[in-house]
Amino acid sequence: MLVMLVMPWAPARAQERRTDAARPLVYRRPLGNEPATLDPARIGDVYGRSVAQQIFDGLVEFDQTLTIVPALAQYWKASRDNLTWTFTLRKGVKFHHGRDVTAEDVVYSLTRLLDPHVKSAAADLFANIQGAQDYREGRAATVRGITALDPSTVRIVLDEAQVPLVSMLAVGHAKIVPRDVVSQKGEAFGAAPVGTGPFRFEHWERGKEIVLTANPAYFDGAPRIGRIVYRIFAGEQMAAMYDEYRRGNLEDSPLPMQDYPNLVKTVRGTHVKRPMFSVRFIGMNTRVKPLTDPRVRQALIYAIDREAVIQEATLGRFVLARGILPPGTLGYNPQLNGYPHDPARARVLLTQAGYPGGRGLPPLTIWASVKLDKEHQAIVRDLDAVGVHAEFKYLTDWPQFSRMLAEGQFPLFQYAWFADVPDPDNFLFKLFHSRSPRNYTGYANPQLDELLIRARNESDGQRRVELYRRAEQLILDDAVVIPFFHYTYERVFQPYVRSVQVSGLGDPYIPFRKIWLEPAR
Repeated sequence: MLVMLVMPWAPARAQERRTDAARPLVYRRPLGNEPATLDPARIGDVYGRSVAQQIFDGLVEFDQTLTIVPALAQYWKASRDNLTWTFTLRKGVKFHHGRDVTAEDVVYSLTRLLDPHVKSAAADLFANIQGAQDYREGRAATVRGITALDPSTVRIVLDEAQVPLVSMLAVGHAKIVPRDVVSQKGEAFGAAPVGTGPFRFEHWERGKEIVLTANPAYFDGAPRIGRIVYRIFAGEQMAAMYDEYRRGNLEDSPLPMQDYPNLVKTVRGTHVKRPMFSVRFIGMNTRVKPLTDPRVRQALIYAIDREAVIQEATLGRFVLARGILPPGTLGYNPQLNGYPHDPARARVLLTQAGYPGGRGLPPLTIWASVKLDKEHQAIVRDLDAVGVHAEFKYLTDWPQFSRMLAEGQFPLFQYAWFADVPDPDNFLFKLFHSRSPRNYTGYANPQLDELLIRARNESDGQRRVELYRRAEQLILDDAVVIPFFHYTYERVFQPYVRSVQVSGLGDPYIPFRKIWLEPAR
């Protein structure tokens, strides 16, 4: 689960990064889109998470092997029934504005995740805390299951013992924020955040860059780089990113699709490639005709030769998704067949739905935030072959794309999900439960909701796997999304970059406090 970069030499360009106290070492990296916010409770995209992860700490965190380890909580204990958890905070940890972290900040931060006005995507993860429902429905001013026993001790009491609470507390949303600053700034906090992390927020120039500076007082030791500059390449302009990398203007970059085989052979630097807990799909808005008819949705899936698309457009870089759960996830079913490419079956289903040969079916619009010509042309071609006329439209303004997605304005949309937690719940509940804020397809199936709730509360591992497999099959039978592939994390790092750790959660969870840049010799 871990990739470490350790190279024995460094080029002359590294001399430019040698420094004294007045000029700290700078790590420059690309960001594929403008984040909507850097407020951890409100983040809904990988771009904001990548930045916020360096600014904030939670009570606990995932290490490079995805083991839960202490962060702001120095230690914790649970009752035998796993319903009562007590966390003891580290002494002397300060927020970036200088105030000590207290148990009241923890209570405030976790309560805020449950505030319906915040609309946090993590609210459902903590819905089993005592009093959470009363608080969310306005019957209580506080969550009675979250209390500060003293300035450095927090107690959390659950109604039900689902997945261990510490796993939920390691997600990117569950960071601890300063109550005074957030109360004062409100939504504006996401544009100038204050945390406890190894890097402080410095400035955000919209459309250009986000800059963080090292926190020399970080409890786990000062970072070895002085600044991180996130350069924004709206619309995932990978070719532009890689060009900047080759010019020595970025410390890392993804590899573009264009001329990929030759790039891999000639790439300068350290090439890292590993599986990720992720899935890319085209979502279908089940509330919008003709997509209200499952036969139409199934026809669209049968019509597209997804294996050919992956080979043609991505040169086989990614793993075909036959379902939702990626390999390595609890409940992943290697026997799952999914939908094969079957244009004849697609035509039959369209006829059954009242659209023989596609006649009478209105043109379909698929929205995307990134323009991927080869992939999109192949999809349109396959759909056209069964009588379905489709076109891609693009909105590269990611915050606007996210808002329209949440409002259900797209009939079809291209979307990628990267796990916050390496657990099937983080895919199936998050994306398909009828009350999840990330259920962008509008899919509502009481049978599925029941299965997902039962799986959450199931303590027997094998039965939990069976429940999630049944849930995944139900989603596939109802053809809610067109699964395409599971991403492979792939990036190149300059030869002088040292001590990069990449887990299965991918780019957002790289601990930049551990990275250092080797000076020239």
